[in-house]
Amino acid sequence: MRYAILIQNTISEQMLNTMELDIKSLIGETTAYDKKQMLEVRRPKSWLKSVSAFANGEGGTLILGISDDDHVLGLVDAEGDAEKISEEIKSKLDPVPAIKLELKDVDGKKLVLLHVYPGQETPYYYIGDKQRLAFVRIGNESVVADRIQLKSLVLKGAGRTYDSLPSNYRFEDMAFTKLRSVHYKRLQRSFEDSEFVSWGIVDENGNLTNAGALLADESPIRQSRIFCTRWNGLDMTSGLGEAIDDVELEGCVIGQLQDAVSFVRNNSRKKWWKESDHREELPDYPERAVTEAIANAIIHRNYMQMGSEIHIDMYDDRMEIYSPGGMMDGRLIQQLNPLTVPSKRRNPLLADFFSRLGLMERRGSGMKKIIDSYKRFEKLPNYHAPEFQSNASEFHVILWNLNFENEVIGEITLDGTPLKQEFVKGNGEVFVKEFVKGPSKFAKEFVKASRQIYKLISQNPQINATQMAESMGISARQVQKYLKRLQESGKITRVGGRKMGEWKIIDEEYEGFFDRI
Repeated sequence: MRYAILIQNTISEQMLNTMELDIKSLIGETTAYDKKQMLEVRRPKSWLKSVSAFANGEGGTLILGISDDDHVLGLVDAEGDAEKISEEIKSKLDPVPAIKLELKDVDGKKLVLLHVYPGQETPYYYIGDKQRLAFVRIGNESVVADRIQLKSLVLKGAGRTYDSLPSNYRFEDMAFTKLRSVHYKRLQRSFEDSEFVSWGIVDENGNLTNAGALLADESPIRQSRIFCTRWNGLDMTSGLGEAIDDVELEGCVIGQLQDAVSFVRNNSRKKWWKESDHREELPDYPERAVTEAIANAIIHRNYMQMGSEIHIDMYDDRMEIYSPGGMMDGRLIQQLNPLTVPSKRRNPLLADFFSRLGLMERRGSGMKKIIDSYKRFEKLPNYHAPEFQSNASEFHVILWNLNFENEVIGEITLDGTPLKQEFVKGNGEVFVKEFVKGPSKFAKEFVKASRQIYKLISQNPQINATQMAESMGISARQVQKYLKRLQESGKITRVGGRKMGEWKIIDEEYEGFFDRI
């Protein structure tokens, strides 16, 4: 016997058939399936919460007649239980989700499989016991939706997303110089005013959408900030002291991506070894992995979580990237294969914009790109693959330092200066190769100042040393020293005269970095 409640006309027979899975494939699963030993008639909330959660998410199956330890027990009156399930769903869920009830015989024992389809009219509420509650699926649990999750469900039911909602900010009050410059650089054409509407940045009334507010030069959305910190040691409480470097990034999310990747690059080292005709370099972190991880954090974070920003924490052995908002379907990434997880875009307008500009990979390939960037180094002695972790409200990416505890010939800074002596094995014997024993105070300051100077030049190629000094909070004389060092090392050059000329960055690695992002 088969029972079905088909509330949504879009449910086809083909879709029904996709739910008829082998019962053995369901047993032991957690996120998309739940199980009950029997139908609890007097406590319908105990199983209706799973129906609500499945309808509010990606759908799922409730199996009745199976114990928590996956033993098939069967039901005394499976047909009668199916009738009761149908009636309880009609009377205690609002709106009524699309379901299918299936009777299954396993080893002579009857089970009821309650297939719940992902709903289009979210949120789906349980109404009973003088309560009106919406549930969501988090890992193997059905839990009451919190305020942020409920808002997301309301938007989903209305066919809207956070980034598509109109903001309180007017288009004419905001500047978009970063957006326009990156658009011209990437696509070799100007960004026309008419495109602000077609790209979903401005609505028909002249108000910025939330996507538009995030893309404005001086973004008014405070929770969009990124906090970057380079810690001294293996954790925040290692006892080795406070942060070596830190910066708070705000404004246009495109600029945040560039500056965040630049921060990582400037707080990383490269090791190298010499081949017969060239020098091979090994970065602390593959740049593609860094770029993808940060871009994904910006695009997929939950901007409705107030007071929670993206954090990039760099330690000696690893980098951790935290973004607010777990997996959209409530699953836990650590329980899944990241190579096969389908893409769910929390902010599709923002994602499309980044994708069209080539600032991130096409949807669905971000985690694969991160993993592939590391895979070519998997033969290193102390290799660790990237790690992904999530819960209901957080997503974490851990990128491991390829050079940590790996012996290579030498260490070099951003400007190519060797840092210390190393024991080198060559021609069957070990010898000492002499390097500078440690970076000077000037070298440390120079690396940090270089990042600031690059950023200022990118924003205004005509900028002079006095203007740089004001922005950096140091003397013009000190800026001149840094500029001279950068010019002598072939990182920047001055094109034209002192008054009418402009700076040009010729650092191949730096330029290549911006070409890629």
